[in-house]
Amino acid sequence: MPKKLIWIFNLLLLCVIPVCAEIRSFNDIFPNLPSGIRASAFSGTGYINSSNKTGGFTYFGAGQSGTHTGIDPQIINTILNKNPSHLVESLLVIPGNSGASLLDVYNALGNIQGLKGILYFSDTRKKETPLFEDAARIVSDKKTTVIPDPAPAAVIPAAETIYIRLKDANFGNSYYRGEMALIQNGLSYNLSNFKNLSFLFIPVIKEEKLNAQLYFEPIQEGILIYGLSGAEVSDFIASKVDIGSAVSKRLEVIISWVADGILRAK
Repeated sequence: MPKKLIWIFNLLLLCVIPVCAEIRSFNDIFPNLPSGIRASAFSGTGYINSSNKTGGFTYFGAGQSGTHTGIDPQIINTILNKNPSHLVESLLVIPGNSGASLLDVYNALGNIQGLKGILYFSDTRKKETPLFEDAARIVSDKKTTVIPDPAPAAVIPAAETIYIRLKDANFGNSYYRGEMALIQNGLSYNLSNFKNLSFLFIPVIKEEKLNAQLYFEPIQEGILIYGLSGAEVSDFIASKVDIGSAVSKRLEVIISWVADGILRAK
């Protein structure tokens, strides 16, 4: 077989495997999950919880007694290996009647401009306000020229890296690297800051110290979105800023952006 045909065959194989894999149920992935967390996951708003190293991390993604659930350990370890001081875990199921697919997830993640203007409740302003006043795709971590979002894709690539600039309500211009890859039965998406997140010129979270790992999988009940985010900050910053809340609000906005994009696809 010519090399070009072999390359095309391998590419198609990588893209088709997650679609053809046996569709699991929610309970296959999270057996024995507390009923309250399960109910929140199906509530439409989802489950979210923050914890810190000082008080002891609490997260169910790794299962009980150190045994992993149906989530690939790589999803969890990508965050834990960064040695964060704070963790935020989230879980949401988009109902199956949406008719969404993994390709819809991929295209939703590609709509970076959709992050602009999503509201969150500001404790400081005591009202709903946009978290990201602007959102754009940029060329790279070295060249921050804005480029347009691509048209919806017809095929999911095996892996892809994109770069994003967000005008954050608290941190001003913030810069992220998004890394997508087909893994297990779904799609993983890792978001990391490649520049400091600063408030009034004071670095709050240094570069590469905020990492959000999202995992998307079509399940019998719909589309599963599992997230684990980690942030490493100094004790001084942690005493001045509610890092758990700051990360939670950003994760909530990001998940709502993806969820809305998936639903709009149908």
